[in-house]
Amino acid sequence: MRIGLTVLPEHPRDEATRIWRAVEELGFDSGWTFDHLGWRSLVDGPWYGAVPTLSLAALVTDRIEIGPFVVSPHVRSPVPFARDVLALDELSRGRFTAVLGAGTPQGYDTEVLGLPRPTSRLARFEEFTVLLDRLLTEERVTHHGEYYTAVEARNAPGCVQRPRVPFVLAADGPRTVDLAARLGEGWVTTGSARDDLGTWWRGLADLSAAYGEARARAGHDPASGRRVLNSDGAPVYALSSADLFDDVVGRAGELGFTDVVAAWPRPEGIFAGDEEVLTRVSPSSPPRASSAR
Repeated sequence: MRIGLTVLPEHPRDEATRIWRAVEELGFDSGWTFDHLGWRSLVDGPWYGAVPTLSLAALVTDRIEIGPFVVSPHVRSPVPFARDVLALDELSRGRFTAVLGAGTPQGYDTEVLGLPRPTSRLARFEEFTVLLDRLLTEERVTHHGEYYTAVEARNAPGCVQRPRVPFVLAADGPRTVDLAARLGEGWVTTGSARDDLGTWWRGLADLSAAYGEARARAGHDPASGRRVLNSDGAPVYALSSADLFDDVVGRAGELGFTDVVAAWPRPEGIFAGDEEVLTRVSPSSPPRASSAR
């Protein structure tokens, strides 16, 4: 099981440097940041861009995988984003993963841009993903689609990772799960039912089974494909205690997930928690006896 942390893009340089280095020094496998223009109740506080945040992360770490959670077609075009991908893959020396999603139908990202409620989210997501794949693997790309256009787009020097950086696609429903199985090297989910932990886990079991079935329909081994559980969607903060996090990791493994990701604790509000819990659950800490479920 690989364990990762999301670090919200709200920290000034010195604090962000401390946190990103700590993610690596504590032995975690990956570090991620939110790719939003603002998020929920935090829109009035400090908030920086995902690409420069990940650039800093790439330069102050040496080992961990880094990437955005998650890139939305509502607010990005694949043509300029492909250049960002090339830069981040180079800065990290091949440690960047592109996590792509369909985007939420409403929220601050669309409101701040004055965009209407998006329609045909799945079709836009598919075109974005297919075009980004071409932009990262072909020398010149011309594309006239329903949502995006590219005219003789170049991709020099290409990705450090060949043939391109990995794609992990976000999916919480059957249609997007099918898309993730067809077009991505992996799948990430926050879960679809969030009333309580019981319904959340039952929903995750159904989604994991659906992903395996979708991989089979796409001609792949049903057990193949990276499976990432983003515990941010749980009705309880996963790092509220070390025992709870152990339980999340154990249950996720039983459902076939290969990765579990949790948010770096904040002093108050969303993801409020204690950094001491990170020390207790970090892969570099001595093994602990987990409490029985």
